[in-house]
Amino acid sequence: MPHSLYLGSGIVQSRLRDFDEKNNNVTISIDEDQPEQKYRPTLSAINSCMKYSIVELAISLFVFALFVNSAILIVAGASLSGNQDAASADLFGIHDLLSKELAPVAGTIFALALLLSGTSAGIVCTIAGQMISEGQLTWSVKPWVRRLMTRSLSITPSIIIAGAVGREGLSAALEASQVALSVILPFVSAPLIYFTCRNKYMTIAANERDGPEARAVKMRNHWITSAFAILIWGIIVVMNIALLVLLGLGIE
Repeated sequence: MPHSLYLGSGIVQSRLRDFDEKNNNVTISIDEDQPEQKYRPTLSAINSCMKYSIVELAISLFVFALFVNSAILIVAGASLSGNQDAASADLFGIHDLLSKELAPVAGTIFALALLLSGTSAGIVCTIAGQMISEGQLTWSVKPWVRRLMTRSLSITPSIIIAGAVGREGLSAALEASQVALSVILPFVSAPLIYFTCRNKYMTIAANERDGPEARAVKMRNHWITSAFAILIWGIIVVMNIALLVLLGLGIE
């Protein structure tokens, strides 16, 4: 999801400062007339948080995400592969097919999984929106106001669509939202790839807290990593173009 990129960057920043504060590497101004200096993470904080982030990302992607997505594909393939109605089924249709082909509890679990997935996505959007509004717009609101606004913006259109056009309209709106997120992803990820491939942005200046012999460290991506990132980005762009063309031609 595009907003997850903002969330990941924001979470890392708070971890960096927390590490430096625990190790007394942050200078806090106690004089009200003297503004506090802009925080710059130490190299030790960056190295520590990077190790933590790599382990966290590897576990979440190659353990939980891989297991969950594999389970979805295996169950769907084993139970719905021979059913002619599965190819054109929407979310409501899949719920009905799972309930008939496996057991009623399978449909209930599927609906519960969608509910939890929507809740998780709402939390991610809320926190990402908070970071964007506070960092780029310098606009801060109370947590309960932010949650009320984001929940209202996400739930109200679904209620209106469901009441106006029913299941078909709600399913079409969900598919449209996924298409929009897919199209936005290359525009959000392109600056991330560009910045992480340039020493101009990925060089860490020497900090006196790192020691007297500390020197600037260049941490841009290796050219192999950059090449893979650009290749994957290009594949996503081509797939999005094909998706828009097929939608324009009316081919699902």
